[in-house]
Amino acid sequence: MRHIERHKTHRIGWLRAAVLGANDGIVSTASLVMGVVAAGASSQNILITGVAGLVAGAMSMAAGEYVSVSSQADTESADLEKERLELEADPEHEHAELTAIYVARGLDKELAATVATQLTAHDALGAHARDELGISEMLTARPVQASLASAATFAVGAFLPLLVVLLVPGPALLWAVAGSSLFFLALLGSLAARAGGAAVFTAAARVTFWGALAMAITAGVGALFGVTAA
Repeated sequence: MRHIERHKTHRIGWLRAAVLGANDGIVSTASLVMGVVAAGASSQNILITGVAGLVAGAMSMAAGEYVSVSSQADTESADLEKERLELEADPEHEHAELTAIYVARGLDKELAATVATQLTAHDALGAHARDELGISEMLTARPVQASLASAATFAVGAFLPLLVVLLVPGPALLWAVAGSSLFFLALLGSLAARAGGAAVFTAAARVTFWGALAMAITAGVGALFGVTAA
């Protein structure tokens, strides 16, 4: 029978990386720009700082995401190999373990044993990976996908405050970057929530609040050091 329900779970891997990348791109670059603006930097230095932040941030996101998700993938592989060896060494115990899992989920013992037997015959390692370890094909770690999604979306997010730097004159730049970045963050939260099937207002409010806090603190530090230097 064709499955007609449309769920969002299959989007978790790339959506998490994409939202994280875009959010960091907007927040970190806007905060960096606001910090140097508040410190009294020249327009050229502001732009150079922003571009450097974009490049460094995108590369950092790509490397960090690849390393962290690769670590997750390594752990999953190690657990699967351990489970494979246990299935070879003591299949009866593994069958009993799988049966107990299904009993805990609400099946009576006889039916649970039958289900465990049939799933073991079909794909023993797959059944244990999914029901014992919580590893499924849909949610498995994909380092390259996560790395590329994070780097690309960071660059897109970081470009938005830089576009404001190019378009807005000096005196209004601080407030223009702050206001536009908060708008971009709210839009990002809304789009991510819609893609993931979550509450739009809650997601938008969450990213906007933390973005505003980060920018305010960075601008405050920039103003403090700018005044001190003067």
